[in-house]
Amino acid sequence: METTVFLKGSPMHISGKLPEAGTEAPDFVLVNKDLTDICKHDFKGRRVVLNIFPSLDTDVCASSVRKFNKDASELENTVVICVSKDLPFAMARFCVANGIDNVYTASAFRSDFGKAYGVELLDGPLRGLFARALVILDEDGNVTGTSLSEEITTEPDYEFAKKLLAK
Repeated sequence: METTVFLKGSPMHISGKLPEAGTEAPDFVLVNKDLTDICKHDFKGRRVVLNIFPSLDTDVCASSVRKFNKDASELENTVVICVSKDLPFAMARFCVANGIDNVYTASAFRSDFGKAYGVELLDGPLRGLFARALVILDEDGNVTGTSLSEEITTEPDYEFAKKLLAK
């Protein structure tokens, strides 16, 4: 099953769909900016916001990481993991240049994260990168909600995440 998202009005397709609320989130192994692995089970007992996007080299993606970095310090028992296919070295430079220290940046450059979470773009100029989405996990690694941005150039639905985490 393919889902359609848009880049400035032009359609692009993603394979599959986001995990459904109430299901166990797929396992993942991503690469932190210091080249260590980040796994879903590393965060057991904490709520997780997966902020998924195409690349830190775009204004909207960079803005979402800055916004979540600001908000993350106010979220009780919650971690924010910003996921893209950017290389860990680029993520580290971005974090230093922008004072990012309240979120994890995680590269999926050597994983099947995009397919497992249904966010890998199949066509268009961003083919191979990720659509913009939020996936919220509870303390046991179960999905409590998801939000897919229909238009990739718009910021994620921050209020959606805040409402789910306020419960």
